[in-house]
Amino acid sequence: MDFSRPKCSPWRELVLVASLLASGIFQTAGQLSIIPFIGLEGYRSFLDLENIPEDAQEYSWHRGVSDTEGNMIVSYRPPSNSWQSGPMFSGRENVTKEGRLTIKNSMLNDTGNYTVRVDVSGGSHRATSWLEIREEESDPGISTNTTSVVEYMDSVAAFCHTNATTIRWYVNGLQVSSNDLMTISPDGKTLIILKVSRYDVILRCALENILGYLQKSEQIILTVAYGPDNVRLRSDPSVFNGMLSAELGSKVEMKCTSTAFPEPKYRWIHNGSLLSISETNITLPSLTWEQMGRYRCIVENPVAQLTMYRDIQIQRKTGYLPIGEIDFYISGSLVVFLIVMTVLGGVYLCGILVYLMINHFSTRTNRAI
Repeated sequence: MDFSRPKCSPWRELVLVASLLASGIFQTAGQLSIIPFIGLEGYRSFLDLENIPEDAQEYSWHRGVSDTEGNMIVSYRPPSNSWQSGPMFSGRENVTKEGRLTIKNSMLNDTGNYTVRVDVSGGSHRATSWLEIREEESDPGISTNTTSVVEYMDSVAAFCHTNATTIRWYVNGLQVSSNDLMTISPDGKTLIILKVSRYDVILRCALENILGYLQKSEQIILTVAYGPDNVRLRSDPSVFNGMLSAELGSKVEMKCTSTAFPEPKYRWIHNGSLLSISETNITLPSLTWEQMGRYRCIVENPVAQLTMYRDIQIQRKTGYLPIGEIDFYISGSLVVFLIVMTVLGGVYLCGILVYLMINHFSTRTNRAI
């Protein structure tokens, strides 16, 4: 694999310094030096120079602690922009125009001392350092104490199987850290989600190798049971304040929906009696008196052990009589009442008029006598 050089982490810098001290190589300030490097098998490795003298005429890299012709790997001459390979050249090495030695597809036997000679017009400068190639650590493994949980009721513990010390955890592709909902053990190898939600589905861990690249585990996908929630009871004709008004003989449809996993069970109750219907909807092709009353849709999730319901009341639709041009209506029963009262009032008035007329004529007759 071929990647550009990653940024060194602090712990890696300490390892490099320790390697430098262990090799017994000490450089004075301002003197040409090579930065030690720890690489991984199969990746590209680098040996960079520090304090490069000006007017470099040739960069010559050698295997070992001396710069003899017999152990030369490859050299680069800036004036002629030319390269020359040596006896130790394997076809994977190259020198950049800045004097850096690069080794593609590094191998374990590339580990060892390397020496560079930089020729200038006034002489030569030499430096030696250490390159170490290690085997790449295998990708981490992952396991959980369970993969089937109930939302907000169960917790889950995930374990990252690796010898690495730098471990990261990902939930649904996002890196997570300890918080009120989950906690990570001090060694980073255990993630505990205290109350699993329907959104905590995909778990994964990763390690950071010495080059700073992430090596990720396989994914574990949780099965989270949740709901029912958002239970809705819709109908045709439409419901208003829980009441459905319909004409006798008309068609009535009711449909119950909810959000849940796994698919919930549906039951219907009519006026307290359980119906033999397990579907989400009920259709009454021709509404009768017996079919009126209260309907209840019960939604049950046996896995989550949660049950919810929604009610609807079917009543006979009554007629309305519009009055004038405004949005005001009088019900049919009230119209009958008003008519009866009007008739009775008319009869009463007529009786009074008749009484007054009889009384008037009787008075006149008596006066005439």
